[in-house]
Amino acid sequence: MTAVADRSLGPELARTETIGADTDVLVIGLTSSENGPAIVPEDLFGDVLTAEIRAELLDQLGTVGAKGKAEELTRIPAPAGLDGVSSVLAVGLGAPDKLDAEQIRRSAGVAARALSGTELVVTTLSGLDVGAAAEGFYLGAYSFTPFRSDKSAPKPDERPVARVELLVPEPGFGAETLFHAQVTAEAVATARDFVNTPPSHLFPAEFASRAQELAEAAGLTVEVLDEKALEAGGYGGVLGVGKGSSRPPRLIRITYTGGPKKVALVGKGITFDTGGISIKPAQNMENMTSDMAGAAAVIATTLLAARLSLPITVTATVPMAENMPSATAQRPGDVLTQYGGTTVEVLNTDAEGRLILADAIVRASEDEPDYLIDVATLTGAQMVALGTRTPGVMGTDDFRDRVARISREVGENGWAMPLPSELRADLNSKIADLANVAPHRWGGMLSAALFLKEFVPENVQWAHLDVAGPAYNTGGPFGYIGKGGTGVPVRTLIAVLESIAAE
Repeated sequence: MTAVADRSLGPELARTETIGADTDVLVIGLTSSENGPAIVPEDLFGDVLTAEIRAELLDQLGTVGAKGKAEELTRIPAPAGLDGVSSVLAVGLGAPDKLDAEQIRRSAGVAARALSGTELVVTTLSGLDVGAAAEGFYLGAYSFTPFRSDKSAPKPDERPVARVELLVPEPGFGAETLFHAQVTAEAVATARDFVNTPPSHLFPAEFASRAQELAEAAGLTVEVLDEKALEAGGYGGVLGVGKGSSRPPRLIRITYTGGPKKVALVGKGITFDTGGISIKPAQNMENMTSDMAGAAAVIATTLLAARLSLPITVTATVPMAENMPSATAQRPGDVLTQYGGTTVEVLNTDAEGRLILADAIVRASEDEPDYLIDVATLTGAQMVALGTRTPGVMGTDDFRDRVARISREVGENGWAMPLPSELRADLNSKIADLANVAPHRWGGMLSAALFLKEFVPENVQWAHLDVAGPAYNTGGPFGYIGKGGTGVPVRTLIAVLESIAAE
């Protein structure tokens, strides 16, 4: 499952009961305490990490100043008892009482990035949590290089680690968990690949084509609406946003049928956002290549639901458009008619995501889903309110809180936000049913969600995730997150779908 043809998304993952003689690096975990660092797990691998070897490792690590602080890296030569192992990399896990799956995931990711040029790694972090260790190594090793020529392509000693073997105490241990972790990490990496592909190569038609290819290969049902079908169907939001571009819009629907309970996923697919006539400042506009991260996430999640054979039906409805200024672009002050008949006065063409989402939400609701989740890099106000790593979660109260809780459990940090009723009146238009923005900057993330709420049926459990900051990392790498597309919130979405399937 990859958004770029003929491309490996991450290292090969496997379980092992031994540390082979051809191991380049053994990765172990260290916790920190007042009594000094400790190797964890303590007793699980006594046959291969004997008490003598552990004592020697701790002595050497102490000599070079290892403390076991979270994500601290310390590399030392392998002791004599580890025949065939070149070196040992100790990665900090922090205080034992704060050690959880997310910390293991982050520490494994940091270790993976430090192991560029390595062929074979064996790790004992799997003794703490096979799934978290696998996800961390896989996603930490992710890199995006399809557009590098031979001049700048990674040299052998710069290439991501090729194979990670997760040490387990007995045959069969963690097999199912490893499968789940690997396919989940592959889905996250697929979303990252989509987001990182530049708009010159991922415009609406191409995005729809790649998504269709992946979905059909997985045996899923696919429907693609081109600009003519969108016009015939009355998709005024998607058409209005896309008409300023020479590359026309699309809407794709991907359905996995696994059971009677139905979940609709909707993702914002703006393949590039200039702001249209309400043009954005030039500085940092290149980051708007990420404005289709919501679409990437719901496509990858639907494919993942099929791969996990979840006993529910999941349909992704994904509108795709490029928001450009031109002689044909919609203007501030225009009125468009959304799919379903609602009229909207477009006061700001840079508030375009909600226009295409509204069309998609109404279409998705025609399937009478039990739950509807939409995902979008929707507002800069999300980052003002919550920063760059915390998605805002809005919607119907109970489902909103459930999604936010699950998001925090999987390490994607979603936070429930209100929909204040007093903000709704600010979306009234003098000439249409709605205006697409409020006349002020207060609560911008919440106002955008209130706009979307107008298109969600009252009997549907609904959650809206604004991932404007979390979906794209413009800073330095951290944990298992590199620069660029992060794949947020794929892990939240699949965990929510699994929760629904378990009801």
